[in-house]
Amino acid sequence: MSEFVLEQQNVAAVEQQNPKDRIRRWVWRMCVATLMLMAIGSATRVMNAGLACPDWPLCYGELVPTKQMNFQVFLEWFHRLDAALIGVSAIALVGVSWWNRRCLPKWLPWASTFALFLIIFQGILGGLTVTQLLRFDIVTAHLGTALVFFSTLLAIGTALTPYQATGTVGKLPWVGLTATILVYVQSLLGALVGSRWALHQCFAGYQLCDVMYSHIFGLIPPTVAILTLVFMAWRTPALHPALRKLANMAGGLLILQLIVGFATFRLHLQVEPLTVSHQAIGATLLGILVVFTVLSLRDWVANRSINAESNTETANPIPN
Repeated sequence: MSEFVLEQQNVAAVEQQNPKDRIRRWVWRMCVATLMLMAIGSATRVMNAGLACPDWPLCYGELVPTKQMNFQVFLEWFHRLDAALIGVSAIALVGVSWWNRRCLPKWLPWASTFALFLIIFQGILGGLTVTQLLRFDIVTAHLGTALVFFSTLLAIGTALTPYQATGTVGKLPWVGLTATILVYVQSLLGALVGSRWALHQCFAGYQLCDVMYSHIFGLIPPTVAILTLVFMAWRTPALHPALRKLANMAGGLLILQLIVGFATFRLHLQVEPLTVSHQAIGATLLGILVVFTVLSLRDWVANRSINAESNTETANPIPN
Protein backbone atom coordinates (compact mmCIF):
# COMPACT_ATOMS: atom_id res chain seq x y z
CA MET A 1 0.00 0.00 0.00
CA SER A 2 2.79 2.38 0.92
CA GLU A 3 4.51 1.64 -2.39
CA PHE A 4 1.30 2.49 -4.25
CA VAL A 5 0.96 5.79 -2.37
CA LEU A 6 4.58 6.68 -3.07
CA GLU A 7 4.14 5.82 -6.74
CA GLN A 8 1.08 8.08 -6.99
CA GLN A 9 2.98 10.87 -5.27
CA ASN A 10 5.86 10.46 -7.71
CA VAL A 11 3.47 10.62 -10.67
CA ALA A 12 1.85 13.76 -9.25
CA ALA A 13 5.27 15.30 -8.71
CA VAL A 14 6.30 14.56 -12.30
CA GLU A 15 3.10 16.14 -13.61
CA GLN A 16 3.68 19.22 -11.52
CA GLN A 17 7.20 19.47 -12.91
CA ASN A 18 5.98 19.04 -16.48
CA PRO A 19 3.49 21.80 -17.32
CA LYS A 20 3.81 20.94 -21.00
CA ASP A 21 1.88 17.68 -20.52
CA ARG A 22 -0.78 19.36 -18.40
CA ILE A 23 -1.24 22.11 -20.98
CA ARG A 24 -1.45 19.54 -23.77
CA ARG A 25 -4.27 17.67 -22.03
CA TRP A 26 -5.95 20.98 -21.23
CA VAL A 27 -5.87 22.06 -24.87
CA TRP A 28 -7.30 18.76 -26.12
CA ARG A 29 -10.23 19.10 -23.71
CA MET A 30 -10.81 22.60 -25.05
CA CYS A 31 -10.81 21.16 -28.59
CA VAL A 32 -13.60 18.74 -27.68
CA ALA A 33 -15.59 21.52 -25.98
CA THR A 34 -15.17 23.76 -29.04
CA LEU A 35 -16.40 21.04 -31.39
CA MET A 36 -19.45 20.61 -29.15
CA LEU A 37 -19.93 24.39 -29.14
CA MET A 38 -20.04 24.51 -32.94
CA ALA A 39 -22.50 21.61 -33.05
CA ILE A 40 -24.75 23.34 -30.53
CA GLY A 41 -24.46 26.57 -32.50
CA SER A 42 -25.54 24.73 -35.63
CA ALA A 43 -28.51 23.25 -33.78
CA THR A 44 -29.40 26.72 -32.51
CA ARG A 45 -29.51 28.08 -36.04
CA VAL A 46 -31.37 25.12 -37.51
CA MET A 47 -34.00 25.21 -34.75
CA ASN A 48 -34.50 28.97 -35.25
CA ALA A 49 -33.26 29.61 -31.72
CA GLY A 50 -30.67 32.26 -32.56
CA LEU A 51 -32.88 35.00 -31.12
CA ALA A 52 -34.48 32.90 -28.39
CA CYS A 53 -32.63 35.13 -25.93
CA PRO A 54 -33.45 38.67 -27.13
CA ASP A 55 -30.65 40.32 -25.14
CA TRP A 56 -26.90 39.73 -24.67
CA PRO A 57 -24.85 38.66 -22.74
CA LEU A 58 -27.67 37.79 -20.32
CA CYS A 59 -30.82 35.97 -21.37
CA TYR A 60 -34.00 37.86 -20.51
CA GLY A 61 -31.87 39.87 -18.13
CA GLU A 62 -30.90 36.77 -16.09
CA LEU A 63 -28.02 34.34 -15.89
CA VAL A 64 -30.49 31.44 -15.95
CA PRO A 65 -33.88 32.36 -17.45
CA THR A 66 -35.92 29.76 -15.56
CA LYS A 67 -39.30 31.38 -16.25
CA GLN A 68 -38.80 31.63 -20.03
CA MET A 69 -36.94 28.33 -20.39
CA ASN A 70 -38.02 26.11 -23.28
CA PHE A 71 -36.07 24.04 -25.81
CA GLN A 72 -35.13 26.99 -28.02
CA VAL A 73 -34.14 29.20 -25.09
CA PHE A 74 -32.15 26.31 -23.63
CA LEU A 75 -30.20 25.86 -26.87
CA GLU A 76 -29.22 29.52 -27.07
CA TRP A 77 -28.52 29.76 -23.33
CA PHE A 78 -26.42 26.57 -23.28
CA HIS A 79 -24.53 27.73 -26.37
CA ARG A 80 -23.54 30.91 -24.51
CA LEU A 81 -22.66 28.95 -21.38
CA ASP A 82 -20.33 26.62 -23.28
CA ALA A 83 -18.72 29.62 -25.01
CA ALA A 84 -18.19 31.35 -21.67
CA LEU A 85 -16.54 28.26 -20.16
CA ILE A 86 -14.21 27.98 -23.15
CA GLY A 87 -13.39 31.67 -22.79
CA VAL A 88 -12.45 31.21 -19.13
CA SER A 89 -10.34 28.18 -20.10
CA ALA A 90 -8.57 30.26 -22.76
CA ILE A 91 -7.76 32.97 -20.20
CA ALA A 92 -6.37 30.35 -17.81
CA LEU A 93 -4.36 28.79 -20.66
CA VAL A 94 -2.70 32.11 -21.39
CA GLY A 95 -1.87 32.65 -17.73
CA VAL A 96 -0.37 29.19 -17.27
CA SER A 97 1.59 29.43 -20.53
CA TRP A 98 3.19 32.75 -19.67
CA TRP A 99 3.82 31.76 -16.05
CA ASN A 100 5.68 28.62 -17.13
CA ARG A 101 7.20 30.10 -20.29
CA ARG A 102 10.77 29.25 -19.26
CA CYS A 103 10.10 25.51 -19.45
CA LEU A 104 7.77 25.61 -22.46
CA PRO A 105 8.35 26.08 -26.19
CA LYS A 106 8.85 29.77 -26.96
CA TRP A 107 5.92 29.83 -29.37
CA LEU A 108 3.37 28.44 -26.90
CA PRO A 109 2.58 31.60 -24.86
CA TRP A 110 2.12 33.58 -28.08
CA ALA A 111 -0.06 30.87 -29.63
CA SER A 112 -2.25 30.71 -26.53
CA THR A 113 -2.55 34.50 -26.57
CA PHE A 114 -3.64 34.36 -30.21
CA ALA A 115 -6.26 31.75 -29.26
CA LEU A 116 -7.53 34.05 -26.50
CA PHE A 117 -7.80 36.93 -28.99
CA LEU A 118 -9.86 34.70 -31.27
CA ILE A 119 -12.29 33.65 -28.54
CA ILE A 120 -12.75 37.28 -27.44
CA PHE A 121 -13.43 38.29 -31.05
CA GLN A 122 -15.77 35.31 -31.32
CA GLY A 123 -17.68 36.51 -28.27
CA ILE A 124 -18.05 39.97 -29.79
CA LEU A 125 -19.40 38.44 -32.99
CA GLY A 126 -21.75 36.30 -30.92
CA GLY A 127 -23.17 39.40 -29.31
CA LEU A 128 -23.52 41.12 -32.68
CA THR A 129 -25.46 38.17 -34.11
CA VAL A 130 -28.14 38.90 -31.51
CA THR A 131 -28.08 42.69 -31.54
CA GLN A 132 -27.94 42.78 -35.36
CA LEU A 133 -30.76 40.22 -35.66
CA LEU A 134 -28.76 37.37 -37.24
CA ARG A 135 -27.23 39.44 -40.05
CA PHE A 136 -25.86 36.86 -42.47
CA ASP A 137 -22.32 38.26 -42.79
CA ILE A 138 -21.90 38.38 -39.00
CA VAL A 139 -23.26 34.85 -38.62
CA THR A 140 -20.85 33.60 -41.30
CA ALA A 141 -17.91 35.38 -39.64
CA HIS A 142 -19.01 33.92 -36.30
CA LEU A 143 -18.62 30.36 -37.59
CA GLY A 144 -15.47 31.20 -39.55
CA THR A 145 -13.78 32.54 -36.41
CA ALA A 146 -14.89 29.49 -34.44
CA LEU A 147 -13.25 27.22 -37.01
CA VAL A 148 -10.00 29.23 -36.84
CA PHE A 149 -10.06 29.02 -33.03
CA PHE A 150 -10.73 25.27 -33.23
CA SER A 151 -7.88 24.82 -35.71
CA THR A 152 -5.52 26.89 -33.54
CA LEU A 153 -6.23 24.72 -30.50
CA LEU A 154 -5.71 21.57 -32.56
CA ALA A 155 -2.41 22.89 -33.91
CA ILE A 156 -1.22 23.68 -30.37
CA GLY A 157 -2.27 20.29 -29.02
CA THR A 158 -0.71 18.43 -31.96
CA ALA A 159 2.55 20.37 -31.71
CA LEU A 160 2.81 19.42 -28.02
CA THR A 161 2.06 15.72 -28.64
CA PRO A 162 5.09 13.38 -28.65
CA TYR A 163 5.90 12.28 -32.20
CA GLN A 164 8.78 10.34 -33.72
CA ALA A 165 9.50 11.49 -37.26
CA THR A 166 10.11 8.93 -40.01
CA GLY A 167 11.34 11.32 -42.70
CA THR A 168 9.12 9.82 -45.39
CA VAL A 169 6.37 12.42 -45.75
CA GLY A 170 7.65 13.99 -48.96
CA LYS A 171 5.11 16.50 -50.24
CA LEU A 172 2.29 15.32 -47.99
CA PRO A 173 2.49 18.39 -45.67
CA TRP A 174 1.73 20.73 -48.56
CA VAL A 175 -1.09 18.54 -49.87
CA GLY A 176 -2.51 18.43 -46.34
CA LEU A 177 -2.24 22.21 -45.99
CA THR A 178 -3.97 22.72 -49.35
CA ALA A 179 -6.79 20.36 -48.37
CA THR A 180 -7.17 22.14 -45.02
CA ILE A 181 -7.51 25.56 -46.63
CA LEU A 182 -9.99 24.28 -49.23
CA VAL A 183 -12.15 22.59 -46.60
CA TYR A 184 -12.15 25.79 -44.55
CA VAL A 185 -13.29 27.84 -47.56
CA GLN A 186 -15.98 25.26 -48.29
CA SER A 187 -17.12 25.49 -44.66
CA LEU A 188 -17.46 29.26 -45.03
CA LEU A 189 -19.55 28.76 -48.17
CA GLY A 190 -21.74 26.35 -46.23
CA ALA A 191 -22.10 28.88 -43.43
CA LEU A 192 -23.11 31.51 -45.99
CA VAL A 193 -25.74 29.18 -47.43
CA GLY A 194 -27.10 28.50 -43.95
CA SER A 195 -27.05 32.10 -42.71
CA ARG A 196 -28.91 33.33 -45.80
CA TRP A 197 -31.23 30.31 -45.92
CA ALA A 198 -30.22 30.08 -49.57
CA LEU A 199 -31.37 26.49 -50.02
CA HIS A 200 -34.90 27.27 -48.82
CA GLN A 201 -35.11 30.44 -50.89
CA CYS A 202 -33.83 28.73 -54.03
CA PHE A 203 -36.34 25.90 -53.74
CA ALA A 204 -39.19 28.26 -52.85
CA GLY A 205 -38.67 31.09 -55.30
CA TYR A 206 -35.42 30.54 -57.21
CA GLN A 207 -33.64 33.21 -55.18
CA LEU A 208 -30.02 32.98 -54.01
CA CYS A 209 -29.52 29.87 -56.11
CA ASP A 210 -26.06 31.15 -57.03
CA VAL A 211 -25.12 31.05 -53.33
CA MET A 212 -26.42 27.51 -53.01
CA TYR A 213 -24.65 26.26 -56.14
CA SER A 214 -21.39 27.89 -55.06
CA HIS A 215 -21.39 25.54 -52.09
CA ILE A 216 -22.43 22.52 -54.14
CA PHE A 217 -19.80 22.94 -56.84
CA GLY A 218 -17.30 24.24 -54.31
CA LEU A 219 -16.98 20.72 -52.90
CA ILE A 220 -14.99 19.61 -55.96
CA PRO A 221 -11.59 21.18 -55.07
CA PRO A 222 -11.47 19.94 -51.45
CA THR A 223 -12.70 16.51 -52.53
CA VAL A 224 -9.90 16.22 -55.10
CA ALA A 225 -7.34 17.45 -52.55
CA ILE A 226 -8.45 14.95 -49.87
CA LEU A 227 -8.53 12.04 -52.31
CA THR A 228 -5.04 13.02 -53.46
CA LEU A 229 -3.91 13.09 -49.84
CA VAL A 230 -5.33 9.62 -49.17
CA PHE A 231 -3.81 8.20 -52.37
CA MET A 232 -0.37 9.65 -51.60
CA ALA A 233 -0.53 8.36 -48.04
CA TRP A 234 -1.28 4.85 -49.32
CA ARG A 235 1.58 5.10 -51.82
CA THR A 236 4.14 6.47 -49.34
CA PRO A 237 6.31 3.67 -47.92
CA ALA A 238 7.18 3.61 -44.20
CA LEU A 239 4.77 6.44 -43.46
CA HIS A 240 4.16 7.01 -39.76
CA PRO A 241 1.13 4.92 -38.66
CA ALA A 242 -0.52 8.00 -37.14
CA LEU A 243 -0.36 9.86 -40.44
CA ARG A 244 -1.69 6.88 -42.37
CA LYS A 245 -4.56 6.52 -39.90
CA LEU A 246 -5.38 10.24 -40.09
CA ALA A 247 -5.40 10.11 -43.90
CA ASN A 248 -7.79 7.15 -43.83
CA MET A 249 -10.02 8.99 -41.35
CA ALA A 250 -10.08 12.03 -43.64
CA GLY A 251 -11.13 9.84 -46.56
CA GLY A 252 -13.86 8.17 -44.52
CA LEU A 253 -15.20 11.48 -43.22
CA LEU A 254 -15.20 12.88 -46.76
CA ILE A 255 -17.40 10.02 -47.98
CA LEU A 256 -19.71 10.39 -44.98
CA GLN A 257 -19.92 14.15 -45.49
CA LEU A 258 -20.85 13.74 -49.16
CA ILE A 259 -23.58 11.25 -48.26
CA VAL A 260 -25.01 13.42 -45.49
CA GLY A 261 -24.78 16.54 -47.66
CA PHE A 262 -26.64 14.84 -50.52
CA ALA A 263 -29.32 13.60 -48.13
CA THR A 264 -29.65 17.08 -46.61
CA PHE A 265 -30.08 18.58 -50.08
CA ARG A 266 -32.62 15.99 -51.20
CA LEU A 267 -34.65 16.41 -48.01
CA HIS A 268 -34.59 20.22 -48.33
CA LEU A 269 -33.10 20.67 -44.84
CA GLN A 270 -36.28 19.26 -43.29
CA VAL A 271 -34.41 16.83 -40.99
CA GLU A 272 -32.68 19.01 -38.41
CA PRO A 273 -30.34 16.34 -36.92
CA LEU A 274 -29.08 15.61 -40.43
CA THR A 275 -28.29 19.28 -41.03
CA VAL A 276 -26.48 19.59 -37.70
CA SER A 277 -24.52 16.41 -38.46
CA HIS A 278 -23.47 17.86 -41.81
CA GLN A 279 -21.77 20.82 -40.15
CA ALA A 280 -20.32 18.74 -37.30
CA ILE A 281 -18.77 16.25 -39.73
CA GLY A 282 -17.33 19.13 -41.76
CA ALA A 283 -15.72 20.63 -38.65
CA THR A 284 -14.35 17.23 -37.66
CA LEU A 285 -12.92 16.72 -41.14
CA LEU A 286 -11.22 20.10 -40.94
CA GLY A 287 -9.79 19.14 -37.55
CA ILE A 288 -8.40 15.84 -38.85
CA LEU A 289 -6.70 17.67 -41.71
CA VAL A 290 -5.21 20.24 -39.33
CA VAL A 291 -3.75 17.48 -37.14
CA PHE A 292 -2.41 15.64 -40.19
CA THR A 293 -0.81 18.80 -41.57
CA VAL A 294 0.88 19.75 -38.30
CA LEU A 295 2.24 16.24 -37.71
CA SER A 296 3.50 15.89 -41.27
CA LEU A 297 5.14 19.34 -41.07
CA ARG A 298 6.88 18.26 -37.87
CA ASP A 299 8.09 15.17 -39.72
CA TRP A 300 9.29 17.25 -42.68
CA VAL A 301 11.12 19.77 -40.47
CA ALA A 302 12.79 17.03 -38.42
CA ASN A 303 13.95 15.28 -41.60
CA ARG A 304 15.41 18.51 -42.99
CA SER A 305 17.26 19.11 -39.72
CA ILE A 306 18.76 15.62 -39.80
CA ASN A 307 19.82 16.04 -43.44
CA ALA A 308 21.35 19.45 -42.67
CA GLU A 309 23.37 17.98 -39.80
CA SER A 310 24.52 15.10 -41.99
CA ASN A 311 25.62 17.46 -44.73
CA THR A 312 27.52 19.58 -42.18
CA GLU A 313 29.34 16.54 -40.84
CA THR A 314 30.20 15.40 -44.36
CA ALA A 315 31.53 18.82 -45.31
CA ASN A 316 33.48 19.20 -42.07
CA PRO A 317 34.77 15.74 -41.07
CA ILE A 318 36.35 15.41 -37.62
CA PRO A 319 40.12 15.01 -38.04
CA ASN A 320 41.69 11.83 -36.65
